[in-house]
Amino acid sequence: MRRTSDKARAMMGSWIEHAILWHVYPLGFVGAEREARARDGVVHRLGHLTSWLDYAVDLGVSGLLLGPIFASSTHGYDTIDYFRVDPRLGDDADFDAFVSAARTRGLRIILDGVFNHVGSDYPAFQRALAGGPGSPEAHWFKLTWPAARSAGELPDYATFEGHRHLVALNHDDPGVADHVVAVMRHWLSRGVSGWRLDAAYAVPRAFWSKVLPRVRADFPEAYFVGEVIHGDYAGFVRETGIDAVTQYELWKAIWSSLNDGNLFELAWALKRHDAMLETFVPQTFIGNHDVTRIASQLHDERHLAHALVVLMTSGGTPSIYAGDEQRFHGIKEHRVGGDDAIRPAFPKKPADLALFGWPTYRLHQQLIGLRRRHPWLHRARSRVITINRSDLLLETSYGADRLWVVLNLADAGIVRTIETEADRLAGDIELSHKGGATDVSVPPHGWGILGRRNEARAADADMS
Repeated sequence: MRRTSDKARAMMGSWIEHAILWHVYPLGFVGAEREARARDGVVHRLGHLTSWLDYAVDLGVSGLLLGPIFASSTHGYDTIDYFRVDPRLGDDADFDAFVSAARTRGLRIILDGVFNHVGSDYPAFQRALAGGPGSPEAHWFKLTWPAARSAGELPDYATFEGHRHLVALNHDDPGVADHVVAVMRHWLSRGVSGWRLDAAYAVPRAFWSKVLPRVRADFPEAYFVGEVIHGDYAGFVRETGIDAVTQYELWKAIWSSLNDGNLFELAWALKRHDAMLETFVPQTFIGNHDVTRIASQLHDERHLAHALVVLMTSGGTPSIYAGDEQRFHGIKEHRVGGDDAIRPAFPKKPADLALFGWPTYRLHQQLIGLRRRHPWLHRARSRVITINRSDLLLETSYGADRLWVVLNLADAGIVRTIETEADRLAGDIELSHKGGATDVSVPPHGWGILGRRNEARAADADMS
């Protein structure tokens, strides 16, 4: 078995080191029906998403992190055919056109692979139920047959977190591993650049350590990020050979610290985040398809900028959930249909968006542009210079490169000092220089990003 270490992959100069992703949930984005119906046939909707690619380029991202696109019964996470585009989105020709349009614009594509479970309508599962314990595909699933089975009596089966329509795969079966490898190779050969591994935490770690090297043998630059909610992130990466995991710990600390006016929580999370960067580069975010929108999550929307500043100046591979850059609102609810508000349909074209969201879009452009001019931020570490409950001055650096970030959540302005000459790169701050130091005046609920004076002037002029 061949495993590629994180350090070795970093030396490859991988494209992911420069990636900023736009995270899209396609079925919601295009306004697809809640349930797939065979009688509806193929509906060619991927062109709707294609028409937004220029918007993504203008935003400044370099890739798309897509939610499920494979044939499924409902929300995409109940797969029924891994080799077929969901007919509510289109067909193979639509997919190829979409990939071509994205690549023409320099955009990479990462697909969502749901390899922990399948939908209860998955044909192999239905054949296993019909064929009984001795059927060829019964071993793909964790089936418990009745001791004295009567005609037509069905087995119990393992599920994903108790959802009967999500049937857990048996990852100890070699056929399951072969199938997942085949699926990954198929779509990578069709032009995608990586995989988000849904519910990666629920899959035995040894499964990933066996599967991923087989895929990388043919696609060495493919990127694999696993959905892991909590626990030992670094240990998970080491044991699986995966490139990254979803950094839910930092996500929670960002909005929670802003809501509570307690930046000590954020500082502690950044310290833990820095420790993770010794092993791997996490996939970072302040919004995704599974959580309440950041604009709804925050008690004070003036702090939306603060959340984005932390995301864009911390080490990691950041993603922006489509619509967050327009200040979309939406609350996640734990009920049937509880994701609808955070997975809405998008209008036909960007010009149809509400006017109130464009200032937030321009803020995203500004901060994404700043990050792209400082690609070392991919592995940056954060050091606290000054901290109080409601204000924080950070130095973020990697090697000889450094920036300074100041956040103020209070109703009164503050002045903080940086012991070098620095200039503003972004934010609503005022500066004064004396004796080689810089005093930074931050207004109430303000923020700023600074760089060394001899490096900052041109960028600052562009930002103004």
